[in-house]
Amino acid sequence: MRNGASFAQLVPNLVSIGVVCGVGVIEICRPTCCRFHFVHATTLLGGAPYFRVVASLFILLPPSEGKAKGGAASKPWRESSGACGKSLTTQRKALVDRLHALKGGDATLLGVKGKHLDRARQANSCLRGSPSLPAFQRYTGVVWDHLDLATLTTTQRDRALSSIIVISGLLGAVGADETVPDYRLKMGARLAPFGLLSRWWHDDLSAMLNKKFKGAVVIDLLPQEHRAAFTLDTNIVAKHIVVAINEKSGKAGGHDAKAAKGRLARHLVQTCTSSSQVAKSLQSFRDPRFVVTSDLA
Repeated sequence: MRNGASFAQLVPNLVSIGVVCGVGVIEICRPTCCRFHFVHATTLLGGAPYFRVVASLFILLPPSEGKAKGGAASKPWRESSGACGKSLTTQRKALVDRLHALKGGDATLLGVKGKHLDRARQANSCLRGSPSLPAFQRYTGVVWDHLDLATLTTTQRDRALSSIIVISGLLGAVGADETVPDYRLKMGARLAPFGLLSRWWHDDLSAMLNKKFKGAVVIDLLPQEHRAAFTLDTNIVAKHIVVAINEKSGKAGGHDAKAAKGRLARHLVQTCTSSSQVAKSLQSFRDPRFVVTSDLA
């Protein structure tokens, strides 16, 4: 350890140390749940200190149909990309291979026509090794526009990137800071021979998420078709809070509710830094048209 300092000296009240995320990197964390933890880790191989934000409070968001084009050719996407990808490589590979065999898919599968179909087919045909972008830059839809990570403070942005998990028809799950290719495949799509993707993903995605969210509080802002792709075990996660956004008139929220959902996610990142603040953060959210409800007891 640099300068002879011990981990206990570097991180007061250290409780546990676990090996994660590749060769030579260790993650320091506390088993106490329901908090955003911001801690330092360092390499074992004599390199520069490695900083990792560890979250035990997660926010689930959907992807967006709108996506930024292009990406970094120097960071080609692979099925194993990202922490989530390492657990879902086999499933992603099966979908990528099938889309390649279908030359990207047709209008029925992809739900678009014209130039949008042409772009989707081209992207889906060459996913493996394609230029990538972090999820928070790739997704450009209404929710993500109103989340507006670029204008958060550095601390809030780090908190968002460590805590937001996207549930995706192609990827299964992906962290906000993990790389994503340009693609189009809805969770509600039916892709032969797999069938309805939310049903196909269910068992494997449930296993992966329950492991990832062990002891954590999960705030769920997903549409039903994405929520159908997994089941969280309440004996494993600390709490699974399902949040709905409806018009004050009582009608279910439509397209405009997506903007409110993005603003709510932003509000949570800004105001909720521990499990004890979840209820207060949800209650303090204000929108002129929409109201937030949850199953938080």
